[in-house]
Amino acid sequence: MSTIQVRPDMMDSKAYAPGLTIEEIKEKYGLDTVIKLASNENPLGASPIAQKSIIKHAPYVFRYPHNGNPRLNRAIAERVGVREDLILSGNGSDEVIDLLVRIKARPGQDEVLTYESCFSMYRLMSKLCGIKFRQIPRAAGHKQPLKELAAAVTERTAVVFITSPDNPTGLAVTVQEMSEVAESIPEETLLVVDEAYVDFATPAETYDMRGLLERFPNVVLTRTFSKAYGLAGLRVGFGIMSSQLADFINRARAPFTVNLLAEEAAIAVLGDNAFYQTTLDVVHRGRKLFTEELRAMGCEVLDSQANFVMFKPTRDAGEVFEELLKRGIIVRPLKSFGLPEYIRVNMGTDHENAVFLKTLKEIL
Repeated sequence: MSTIQVRPDMMDSKAYAPGLTIEEIKEKYGLDTVIKLASNENPLGASPIAQKSIIKHAPYVFRYPHNGNPRLNRAIAERVGVREDLILSGNGSDEVIDLLVRIKARPGQDEVLTYESCFSMYRLMSKLCGIKFRQIPRAAGHKQPLKELAAAVTERTAVVFITSPDNPTGLAVTVQEMSEVAESIPEETLLVVDEAYVDFATPAETYDMRGLLERFPNVVLTRTFSKAYGLAGLRVGFGIMSSQLADFINRARAPFTVNLLAEEAAIAVLGDNAFYQTTLDVVHRGRKLFTEELRAMGCEVLDSQANFVMFKPTRDAGEVFEELLKRGIIVRPLKSFGLPEYIRVNMGTDHENAVFLKTLKEIL
């Protein structure tokens, strides 16, 4: 029997490893109740208004959606305060990231540049496109190495990725700091700021990069509906970029990537201000509680601007992770990020947060 042949650089690829599911842990440990604080999902679930919109539009799923999702783009543009032609919606911000690499970087010639222990999708999309992927060490305190990134850019660097607030650290870059990076790199290099968690950063004006778009045409922002808007399972995201770049991508991309129900739910949740504000309140309250209580237990905790915190427990992180699992609490060990001494935990409801902290204290 002949062997299937694929590209040689694909032979050693490893699949993306998502967090464990509630069902997996229930079955493994014989538990009735499991609290999941591992995937940075919305602690309140999905917006009731978005759920009603899904039900309302379910009978129409035999129809194709409007290609390019212009209604969704208009709703996003109105919400974030930019022109509609600057918006590119996609099947999660992952698709936008993929499209940016595909449209900009030349296989065998260009590279994608970022830093170590970052969101794995940058590497995955680059490798899939046959693009060299280069990472530099983080700065002290696990910070994003901004000056070092700018200095590392060469004529081969097609795209630079910076996540702010960062995953998995939660550390955020200020607008002024990002502006200095944009000024330091060539106009031909895209500076992509992954703002998946920017809704949770305070004060907003310190970390919201929209003001850079007019000054730097090579700056691109990516955002998602998976976190603050609670639509992780529907896969909706968007990019904010120059109209010229958005046009190039729209010409080349596959059609109908945002499905009809995802589009309707996203439009609906953009109008649910009560759900959005309550989400922020719960996250900010939980983030403060986690930071204070974990430090009181002797853990090292980074100052997060996201809906999670990264901490170093006083015992082996792998052991702590397993002990939490046995008790029905899923968190994210960071060995796969190259940070084996640390754990990432997202904010849940007030009750879930209290159970997590009580259980962790018993384990430690």
